[in-house]
Amino acid sequence: MATRVSYPKEIKMKAIELRLAGVPVKEVMEQLHIRNKTQIETWMRWCKNGELHRLEQPVGKQYSYGKGAKVTSEIEMLTLENRYLKQQLDVPKKVQGARKEVESELVVACIESFRGELKISQACAWLGVPRSTYYRCKARNKDLREPSIVERIRELCSQHKFRYGYRKITALLRLEQHQINHKRVQRIMQREQLHCRVKVKKRKLTGQPVQVAEHLLKRQFQATKPMQKLVTDITYLPFGNKTLYLSSILDLYNGEIVAYNIADTQDTSFVLDTLSQLPEQQGMLLHSDQGSVYTSQAYQEAVKGKGIIMSMSRKGTPADNAPIESFHSTLKSETFYLEGLTCTTTAIVEHTVRDYIRYYNSIRIQTKLNNQSPIQYRQLAA
Repeated sequence: MATRVSYPKEIKMKAIELRLAGVPVKEVMEQLHIRNKTQIETWMRWCKNGELHRLEQPVGKQYSYGKGAKVTSEIEMLTLENRYLKQQLDVPKKVQGARKEVESELVVACIESFRGELKISQACAWLGVPRSTYYRCKARNKDLREPSIVERIRELCSQHKFRYGYRKITALLRLEQHQINHKRVQRIMQREQLHCRVKVKKRKLTGQPVQVAEHLLKRQFQATKPMQKLVTDITYLPFGNKTLYLSSILDLYNGEIVAYNIADTQDTSFVLDTLSQLPEQQGMLLHSDQGSVYTSQAYQEAVKGKGIIMSMSRKGTPADNAPIESFHSTLKSETFYLEGLTCTTTAIVEHTVRDYIRYYNSIRIQTKLNNQSPIQYRQLAA
């Protein structure tokens, strides 16, 4: 690892003078034996910002003006330390006690007296007070100094019957030309118990979730025999007078749709009707996502009753159920979007879906099936 070089102040000042005189950076580096041009750029930036005091500080100890320790002699250090010790003796014992016992005015007054000579964190350490306590006390004192803003917030909350949260209250205050931060409004409302009292809306689920099944399929979308691995999902059909839903089950052996159902409601009975079309076969794997209809107790009991093993995708990972997602996309692309049926009747939507599934299973060839339809591939394999 390269060693960091600390240049004396004279070299830094000379580099600045040469650059101000128009000497190229490369020549300045060769003349003063400076390793990196970024050093010169930094010194020039300090010069333009009026921070020449930073030239005296060693590498790794650059401080912004007015921040950080600037003690240059042991005598100054001792003088400052004596002042801090004297201040500590003047501070009541309760300042160094538990947080709840801290007097906010004393904390703020003592730490503010160190301004310009000590960092906030160092002053808090001397007083034995956490830095967060100082900022909390400072904010509380600001609110106490301006009782009118607290009273105005209380009036606005009461005027709107506590329907507004801190964001809307902040917006109203700003309309009244009050320059106030939303966090301060939130803090005041919390302290004064002025919370929004509107009941939080809760989303009603279509099923009663119980337990999520393990991800057993693990994207192994190949099967060696029919009805060995199945995938299922629900898709929207928003092309008619009202939105319809299609629940379908696809056999991964040949991509055949072995069961499907169309309805105008998406509930547990909807997927149970689709499931009822499957034969009872032990050891068959059925994969779905974590939708509430699939995690419902009624659906899982029906699956177990048929001797089917349940598998579910990981949360927020639709690629775990890619084959059925792909089929639904293909169905819409090759029918509704291709023929422009984006605004039609419910009867036409149902007829289009049923007709396409028959075509998909019996006629439409697939490259992965040696250019055969799913039913042809299954029959020849048998």
